[in-house]
Amino acid sequence: MKLNDTIVALATPSGAGAISIIRVSGPEVISIVAPVFKAKSGKKLEDQPSHTLHLGNIIDAERIIDEVLVSVFRAPKSYTGEETIEISCHGSPYIQQEIIQLMIRKGCRSAEAGEFTLRAFLNGKMDLSQAEAVADLISSENQASHQMAIQQMRGGFSNEIQRLRQELLDFASLIELELDFAEEDVEFANRDQFKELISRIQQVLKRLIDSFATGNVLKNGIPVAIVGEPNVGKSTLLNSLLNEERAIVSEIAGTTRDTIEDEMAIGGVGFRFIDTAGIRETQDIVESIGIKRTFEKISQAQVVLYLSPLTPKGGIDDAVLIEIEKIKNRFPQKPLLIVINKIDLLNESEIREIKNKLNGIEGANLLLLSAKTGSGVEELKDKLLDFVNTGALRNNNTIVTNSRHYNALLSALEEINKVQDGLNANLSGDLLAIDIRQALHHFGEITGEITNDDLLGNIFTNFCIGK
Repeated sequence: MKLNDTIVALATPSGAGAISIIRVSGPEVISIVAPVFKAKSGKKLEDQPSHTLHLGNIIDAERIIDEVLVSVFRAPKSYTGEETIEISCHGSPYIQQEIIQLMIRKGCRSAEAGEFTLRAFLNGKMDLSQAEAVADLISSENQASHQMAIQQMRGGFSNEIQRLRQELLDFASLIELELDFAEEDVEFANRDQFKELISRIQQVLKRLIDSFATGNVLKNGIPVAIVGEPNVGKSTLLNSLLNEERAIVSEIAGTTRDTIEDEMAIGGVGFRFIDTAGIRETQDIVESIGIKRTFEKISQAQVVLYLSPLTPKGGIDDAVLIEIEKIKNRFPQKPLLIVINKIDLLNESEIREIKNKLNGIEGANLLLLSAKTGSGVEELKDKLLDFVNTGALRNNNTIVTNSRHYNALLSALEEINKVQDGLNANLSGDLLAIDIRQALHHFGEITGEITNDDLLGNIFTNFCIGK
């Protein structure tokens, strides 16, 4: 990738639309675009200041390709930090390609995936964690993932890491200075203050590391497994939650033989519902595979919804209690919500009897609903939100969502713990300095102050073309 080339790409989704935007960035952008753009005002594009809009025609020789609006962004006041022009044209795929191909013939090359944002990073317009948040923002599908990406893109996470790194760097400089005066036995870095700093860094790192458990599921959607015996209404419940006929519903037991997944947002938080095969003893090989996958999905889920079947008399069989206890014992850390479906078929006394029987199960929550009529479905959504720890999100705290950041934080904490052990053992400054440098290295990996071509290639190839 030659980063001194002038590049061009479609910045809006491909396909027909009302408007398309073609982004051009690089040192030759004005000299490439100006000769093919004729402004209605008669002004020359090369004479125009930054952040101005110009109406005119894109012309190839004597042929008018389209009437467009050209936006001029002068370096360094642009997204990439380079000379940049954005051409807003009509959203015909033919027009898009005609303009892009014209730019390429005049000296541009097609941009690689994420190259505009890579240039923004290399030109100091954002650090690496902020650049990664751009991709998260583009792919955000609900309020929670959007809020976390915006917070990171605005530098909330970066600022926190930068503060810690700078304080640690200040102390590291003092310890390095002590090494130059080793013969005089001079101590520049106050060890008590250093211990306080290390303790504070540990607390912040642990908080950020712990937030990954919340951030990762909020970003990707909270998996909820809908389980139970065959024909208790799991597929009907999924359809009711999604408000569409997503799963096949039949009175024949064992209709669902594989897992069916779909997503929806509840209260701004994404949930990924997994309709599983009914749990029962079976000789059917295909159904057995589906039941095996059911338990795999339970292990991956954050919340388990167990739909309890009703006896012909409208009660709960003791075998159901045994099955619930098995799931509870096998997955003790997972929130378990026992859902009694088909309450539209029950009277008040039957409902009271069921509640009395199930309320004794420790660590389980109980909810009665009718997936068929929709009664109780909104209450179910409220209960699901209660299981999600959105306190940090509501308080606008920093939440780690990126596994690369998470691994770097773990490595940084490991080195900080070594520094603390060294302080407690009164190790010499040269030994402390080794672990401090390693911790600083891992902090720098997060923000991009320390990086390599392989890492950048791995990150930015996941971006869309034009960003």
